[in-house]
Amino acid sequence: MAVFVALGAFLMTLAGGWTAQRVTDRRHLVLGLAGGLMLGVVGLDLLPEALEAAGDEVFGVPEALLLFVAGFLLAHLVERLLAARRAAHGADEHGRRSPQVGLTAAAAMVGHSAMDGVAIGAAFQVGGGMGAAVAMAVIAHDFADGFNTYTLTSLYGNARRRAIAMLVADAVAPVAGAASTLLFTIPEGALGAYLGLFGGVLLYLAAAEILPEAHHVHPARSTLLCTVAGVAFIWLVVGIAE
Repeated sequence: MAVFVALGAFLMTLAGGWTAQRVTDRRHLVLGLAGGLMLGVVGLDLLPEALEAAGDEVFGVPEALLLFVAGFLLAHLVERLLAARRAAHGADEHGRRSPQVGLTAAAAMVGHSAMDGVAIGAAFQVGGGMGAAVAMAVIAHDFADGFNTYTLTSLYGNARRRAIAMLVADAVAPVAGAASTLLFTIPEGALGAYLGLFGGVLLYLAAAEILPEAHHVHPARSTLLCTVAGVAFIWLVVGIAE
């Protein structure tokens, strides 16, 4: 049942990526919406789940928040290292984005989608009602995952075929994750640590890359409204799931 339900996440992820492809003539709106979706996922979904799952404190600070900050700094460090390497080879640091950053970010999205599938499978092990509730939340926000995966990959200069390949991998990931729960389960503390770290990476990409790019050429109110709409959509999804 968990694997069958995860097929809904597969279809929603592809639908999100397809939408991102079809609105390339409104790229600033796509990026504004993607930034809002990512901000909403981090602040309204990932962090609350991480804090609940990883409840231990280190010197008075929740472990999940420390890993959240670590994820943000890690994403910043990776981007700076790649920029330095490009500069060393004579590339213009501000004129060309590194495709590796986009692929790394998309790979993180794929890993997150796999964990979504694991969450579906684990919830169904507890009971059908809980499994259905978790599945509804995962399927709803996987549209945003597919949208963001394609947008992140293509934003950093990767070819369309690579963006589609990462989108397909992101769509397959929750099905594979759900199937894996037939063999093993992930400790709750480890899951919370992962969510905190991934949330920091995702926030960096949204705040330092996606949203500045969205407003760089078209600083319009419509772009800001798309960002607000993205956050509101995730809030609605989280509210329905609860």
